[in-house]
Amino acid sequence: MENVTYSYEKGYGIKNVNFTIDDSEFTFLIGPTGSGKTTIMKLIYMALFPQSGVVTTGKFSSDKIKKRKIPFLRRKIGMIFQDYHLLQDRNLYENIALPLYVVGTSHSDVSERVEEAIDQVSLTGKEEHLPNELSGGEQQRACIARALVKEPEIILADEPTGNLDPITSFELLKLLESVNHEGTAVLMASHNYNLIKGRGHRIMEIQQGILRNN
Repeated sequence: MENVTYSYEKGYGIKNVNFTIDDSEFTFLIGPTGSGKTTIMKLIYMALFPQSGVVTTGKFSSDKIKKRKIPFLRRKIGMIFQDYHLLQDRNLYENIALPLYVVGTSHSDVSERVEEAIDQVSLTGKEEHLPNELSGGEQQRACIARALVKEPEIILADEPTGNLDPITSFELLKLLESVNHEGTAVLMASHNYNLIKGRGHRIMEIQQGILRNN
């Protein structure tokens, strides 16, 4: 993956942000609730656009990208949200497979990649379970598998442990670290400093619209 650079000023309450995420880097983005962490994530996958400055993700930049190209950008990004966003009427396998069917992946490739992703997050045997039959931690693991199945260049994890207990949160963080060790860049937003401190990864902090590298 090319370097991922985000640089923008003003707009959405963000005053001064300029950073780059390198290939295979694990980076934390911390800050209090409402500080702009989710806004930064949305700017990266271009659900929002800066009022000034430029967001560059891989080969795409916010000042030049055409609307029809945004889905191609998002194919390179795995997104994990605090509230899971799993379809309640589809089982685990179907939820994980959905991004592949959307882009027209062949049935044989879908099966192979979904099974691999399920195994990677240790959910083998739960393929037929509906989301409400899974624990919170299992649902978030399913979300990680759904992100991984796209074989993304970077994973954006927006407060992925926000609804989980401390032990499950730590296990989820270790899972994301194992994904990173296999070569996928990770940007994880969190307000839980106690969870992420001392992990050996870069920590960026946003407060009052200004981002600082700690």
